[in-house]
Amino acid sequence: MNLYATLILALALSMDAFVVAISKGAALHRPHFREAIRTGLIFGVVEACTPLIGWFIGLYTSQYIMEWDHWIAFTLLFILGGRMITDSFKASQEGKCEPPCRHNSMVLITTAIATSLDAMAIGFGLAFLQVNIVHTAMAIGMMTMIMATLGMLIGRYIGPLLGKRAELIGGLTLIAIGFNILFEHLELFMYAK
Repeated sequence: MNLYATLILALALSMDAFVVAISKGAALHRPHFREAIRTGLIFGVVEACTPLIGWFIGLYTSQYIMEWDHWIAFTLLFILGGRMITDSFKASQEGKCEPPCRHNSMVLITTAIATSLDAMAIGFGLAFLQVNIVHTAMAIGMMTMIMATLGMLIGRYIGPLLGKRAELIGGLTLIAIGFNILFEHLELFMYAK
Protein backbone atom coordinates (compact mmCIF):
# COMPACT_ATOMS: atom_id res chain seq x y z
CA MET A 1 0.00 0.00 0.00
CA ASN A 2 1.48 3.35 -1.02
CA LEU A 3 1.64 6.53 1.07
CA TYR A 4 -1.47 8.11 -0.45
CA ALA A 5 -3.58 5.01 0.10
CA THR A 6 -2.36 4.84 3.70
CA LEU A 7 -3.22 8.49 4.34
CA ILE A 8 -6.68 8.14 2.78
CA LEU A 9 -7.30 5.01 4.89
CA ALA A 10 -6.10 6.84 8.02
CA LEU A 11 -8.33 9.85 7.29
CA ALA A 12 -11.38 7.66 6.66
CA LEU A 13 -10.83 5.72 9.89
CA SER A 14 -10.40 8.93 11.90
CA MET A 15 -13.76 10.45 10.91
CA ASP A 16 -15.76 8.68 13.63
CA ALA A 17 -13.29 9.93 16.25
CA PHE A 18 -13.52 13.45 14.79
CA VAL A 19 -17.32 13.57 15.05
CA VAL A 20 -17.32 12.09 18.55
CA ALA A 21 -14.59 14.53 19.67
CA ILE A 22 -16.69 17.47 18.46
CA SER A 23 -19.58 16.29 20.62
CA LYS A 24 -17.23 15.61 23.55
CA GLY A 25 -15.75 19.09 23.23
CA ALA A 26 -19.20 20.66 23.01
CA ALA A 27 -20.31 18.85 26.18
CA LEU A 28 -17.45 20.37 28.19
CA HIS A 29 -17.18 23.89 29.52
CA ARG A 30 -14.62 25.46 27.20
CA PRO A 31 -12.09 22.61 27.27
CA HIS A 32 -8.46 23.69 27.44
CA PHE A 33 -5.99 22.86 24.71
CA ARG A 34 -4.36 20.25 26.97
CA GLU A 35 -7.75 18.46 27.30
CA ALA A 36 -8.02 18.45 23.51
CA ILE A 37 -4.50 16.99 23.27
CA ARG A 38 -5.32 14.42 25.98
CA THR A 39 -8.45 13.33 24.11
CA GLY A 40 -6.54 13.22 20.83
CA LEU A 41 -3.81 11.09 22.39
CA ILE A 42 -6.29 8.63 23.88
CA PHE A 43 -8.16 8.26 20.60
CA GLY A 44 -4.92 8.12 18.60
CA VAL A 45 -3.28 5.45 20.75
CA VAL A 46 -6.39 3.27 20.78
CA GLU A 47 -6.86 3.73 17.02
CA ALA A 48 -3.20 2.80 16.42
CA CYS A 49 -3.45 -0.32 18.58
CA THR A 50 -6.64 -1.74 17.10
CA PRO A 51 -5.31 -2.42 13.57
CA LEU A 52 -2.35 -4.20 15.18
CA ILE A 53 -4.74 -6.33 17.24
CA GLY A 54 -6.82 -7.04 14.13
CA TRP A 55 -3.67 -7.93 12.19
CA PHE A 56 -2.60 -10.45 14.85
CA ILE A 57 -6.11 -11.88 15.01
CA GLY A 58 -6.10 -12.14 11.21
CA LEU A 59 -2.88 -14.10 11.34
CA TYR A 60 -4.06 -16.59 13.93
CA THR A 61 -7.83 -16.88 13.73
CA SER A 62 -10.67 -17.06 11.25
CA GLN A 63 -13.50 -14.61 10.71
CA TYR A 64 -15.20 -15.07 14.09
CA ILE A 65 -14.28 -11.60 15.35
CA MET A 66 -15.44 -10.01 12.11
CA GLU A 67 -18.90 -11.47 12.69
CA TRP A 68 -19.31 -9.66 16.01
CA ASP A 69 -17.28 -6.41 15.87
CA HIS A 70 -20.19 -4.29 14.62
CA TRP A 71 -22.46 -5.54 17.44
CA ILE A 72 -19.79 -4.72 20.03
CA ALA A 73 -19.26 -1.22 18.60
CA PHE A 74 -23.02 -0.60 18.42
CA THR A 75 -23.56 -1.76 22.01
CA LEU A 76 -20.72 0.35 23.44
CA LEU A 77 -21.78 3.48 21.53
CA PHE A 78 -25.44 2.96 22.44
CA ILE A 79 -24.60 2.62 26.15
CA LEU A 80 -22.25 5.63 26.13
CA GLY A 81 -24.73 7.72 24.13
CA GLY A 82 -27.59 6.71 26.43
CA ARG A 83 -25.48 7.67 29.43
CA MET A 84 -24.76 11.10 27.93
CA ILE A 85 -28.47 11.64 27.20
CA THR A 86 -29.43 10.59 30.73
CA ASP A 87 -26.76 12.87 32.19
CA SER A 88 -28.07 15.78 30.12
CA PHE A 89 -31.57 15.34 31.58
CA LYS A 90 -30.20 14.94 35.12
CA ALA A 91 -28.19 18.14 34.71
CA SER A 92 -31.23 20.12 33.58
CA GLN A 93 -33.41 18.70 36.39
CA GLU A 94 -30.79 19.49 39.02
CA GLY A 95 -30.37 22.98 37.60
CA LYS A 96 -26.73 22.24 36.92
CA CYS A 97 -25.68 24.89 34.45
CA GLU A 98 -21.90 24.44 34.49
CA PRO A 99 -20.68 21.49 32.38
CA PRO A 100 -17.52 19.64 33.49
CA CYS A 101 -14.07 20.82 32.42
CA ARG A 102 -12.78 17.36 31.45
CA HIS A 103 -14.05 13.90 30.62
CA ASN A 104 -13.45 10.78 32.65
CA SER A 105 -10.49 8.84 31.17
CA MET A 106 -12.36 5.53 31.25
CA VAL A 107 -15.27 7.00 29.29
CA LEU A 108 -12.85 8.40 26.69
CA ILE A 109 -11.03 5.06 26.36
CA THR A 110 -14.31 3.15 26.00
CA THR A 111 -15.54 5.63 23.39
CA ALA A 112 -12.23 5.37 21.54
CA ILE A 113 -12.45 1.58 21.53
CA ALA A 114 -16.02 1.68 20.24
CA THR A 115 -15.11 4.03 17.38
CA SER A 116 -11.94 2.11 16.49
CA LEU A 117 -13.33 -1.38 15.99
CA ASP A 118 -13.50 -0.67 12.26
CA ALA A 119 -9.72 -0.14 12.36
CA MET A 120 -9.39 -3.58 13.94
CA ALA A 121 -11.38 -5.03 11.05
CA ILE A 122 -9.09 -3.21 8.60
CA GLY A 123 -6.06 -4.63 10.41
CA PHE A 124 -7.61 -8.07 10.11
CA GLY A 125 -7.88 -7.60 6.34
CA LEU A 126 -4.35 -6.18 6.09
CA ALA A 127 -3.00 -9.42 7.57
CA PHE A 128 -3.60 -11.03 4.18
CA LEU A 129 -1.75 -8.31 2.24
CA GLN A 130 1.90 -7.39 2.15
CA VAL A 131 1.64 -4.26 4.25
CA ASN A 132 3.94 -2.83 6.87
CA ILE A 133 1.34 -2.93 9.65
CA VAL A 134 3.42 -0.87 12.07
CA HIS A 135 3.70 2.08 9.66
CA THR A 136 0.04 1.79 8.73
CA ALA A 137 -1.06 1.67 12.40
CA MET A 138 1.15 4.66 13.22
CA ALA A 139 -0.37 6.65 10.34
CA ILE A 140 -3.89 5.75 11.48
CA GLY A 141 -3.07 6.68 15.09
CA MET A 142 -1.46 10.01 14.16
CA MET A 143 -4.31 11.00 11.86
CA THR A 144 -6.86 10.07 14.53
CA MET A 145 -4.96 12.03 17.17
CA ILE A 146 -4.95 15.12 14.93
CA MET A 147 -8.62 14.78 13.98
CA ALA A 148 -9.82 14.11 17.55
CA THR A 149 -7.83 17.08 18.85
CA LEU A 150 -9.32 19.30 16.13
CA GLY A 151 -12.77 17.93 16.93
CA MET A 152 -12.39 18.85 20.60
CA LEU A 153 -11.26 22.36 19.67
CA ILE A 154 -14.21 22.79 17.29
CA GLY A 155 -16.53 21.46 20.00
CA ARG A 156 -15.15 24.13 22.34
CA TYR A 157 -16.80 26.79 20.18
CA ILE A 158 -19.95 24.85 19.39
CA GLY A 159 -20.63 23.99 23.05
CA PRO A 160 -21.51 27.52 24.23
CA LEU A 161 -23.88 27.89 21.27
CA LEU A 162 -25.69 24.67 22.18
CA GLY A 163 -25.69 25.22 25.93
CA LYS A 164 -27.29 22.42 27.94
CA ARG A 165 -28.29 20.57 24.77
CA ALA A 166 -24.64 19.81 23.89
CA GLU A 167 -24.52 16.60 25.96
CA LEU A 168 -27.90 15.48 24.60
CA ILE A 169 -26.76 16.07 21.01
CA GLY A 170 -23.46 14.31 21.78
CA GLY A 171 -25.30 11.27 23.11
CA LEU A 172 -27.58 11.18 20.08
CA THR A 173 -24.50 11.47 17.85
CA LEU A 174 -22.86 8.45 19.52
CA ILE A 175 -26.03 6.40 19.12
CA ALA A 176 -26.33 7.48 15.46
CA ILE A 177 -22.72 6.41 14.79
CA GLY A 178 -23.47 3.06 16.45
CA PHE A 179 -26.53 2.53 14.26
CA ASN A 180 -24.53 3.56 11.19
CA ILE A 181 -21.83 0.96 11.95
CA LEU A 182 -24.48 -1.69 12.55
CA PHE A 183 -26.43 -0.91 9.38
CA GLU A 184 -23.27 -0.80 7.23
CA HIS A 185 -22.26 -4.27 8.39
CA LEU A 186 -25.77 -5.69 8.08
CA GLU A 187 -26.06 -4.21 4.60
CA LEU A 188 -22.74 -5.80 3.58
CA PHE A 189 -23.94 -9.09 5.06
CA MET A 190 -27.17 -8.91 3.00
CA TYR A 191 -25.24 -8.18 -0.21
CA ALA A 192 -22.83 -11.04 0.49
CA LYS A 193 -25.70 -13.56 0.50
